[in-house]
Amino acid sequence: MNETAPLLEPATEEVKDRTRFRSVLAAILFVPAALVTGVLTLSSERAGRCLTYGEGCGQPLPGWLFTCGLGLAVVACTVALAASTVRVRRNALAAQLLAEVTALVVILSHA
Repeated sequence: MNETAPLLEPATEEVKDRTRFRSVLAAILFVPAALVTGVLTLSSERAGRCLTYGEGCGQPLPGWLFTCGLGLAVVACTVALAASTVRVRRNALAAQLLAEVTALVVILSHA
């Protein structure tokens, strides 16, 4: 039974490293995704009318929701990188992805 224990350790370390990699990758890819979402928002008819004629510019972006989503994503990324158990890392990665998608939907819903 002790002979199989060393064989199981690298597999769990590999899973931990994959979770770390995915968390960092999601954090890095959030910036280009936010830029693309912002460009999509600016290409809408309402935003074009606002930029060209100054009409329909009344609704500001709900900044508190975007800030909360982004803050939660940063905290979840930190937990995903620092947690010692695989289960906590996976849950933190899921929370990070959910928070990042929420922030992107806030930007996109402003179109």
